[in-house]
Amino acid sequence: MTTQLDSNLIAEYLLDHPGFFEEHAELLSTIKLTSPVMGRAVSLQERQMEVLREKIKVQELHMADLMRIAQENDEITSKFQAWTRTLLLARNEQDLPRTLAEQLKETFHVPQVTVRLWNLAEAHAAQWFTQSVSEDAQIFANGLSAPFCGPNKDFEAAAWLEDPASVKSVAILPLRVGASPDSFGLLVLGSADPNRFTSDMGTDFLSRIGETASAALACLLR
Repeated sequence: MTTQLDSNLIAEYLLDHPGFFEEHAELLSTIKLTSPVMGRAVSLQERQMEVLREKIKVQELHMADLMRIAQENDEITSKFQAWTRTLLLARNEQDLPRTLAEQLKETFHVPQVTVRLWNLAEAHAAQWFTQSVSEDAQIFANGLSAPFCGPNKDFEAAAWLEDPASVKSVAILPLRVGASPDSFGLLVLGSADPNRFTSDMGTDFLSRIGETASAALACLLR
């Protein structure tokens, strides 16, 4: 009579006896496994080396991906610092909105950028950045707790851009003082690329841009 061994029992035995192959080292060279890489039977030792090489390859790819992300983050940080520096160097309040928008376009390669502000001091009433803004647009701005990103669905804010007909995707950032529920403006970024600003993209960095822009432009409020 022969007793058929259960493979799970064998596996459990080997796990419970880690010194088994040390006591029976000759088995390592005689056990043959099918190699998915080489397409033939290989020894257990060769198979272990294949598995190890695959693990190292995965780790190398993961490390390369982390390095790429780190480089991208470093580049973004440098650009953000450069943009913030231009705001700090602006000496004329009237020129601040244009400086903010133009430097965003240049530094971050955004095709179209504009800003609209309301509730400003009387001295700024006739400026381009205080042109008519509907009550609906202001309500929309107040309802934004984070930047809106997505396709241009004929938003009023998109119409403020230089060439609104060409804009396929937009990012609309509310401008407010601190945690105030009421906004005092909108910063609008537009692109002809429908994938530049999408509804599933992260908005953390855009939020920082909005917060910095809010802090810079708050000096224009009444």
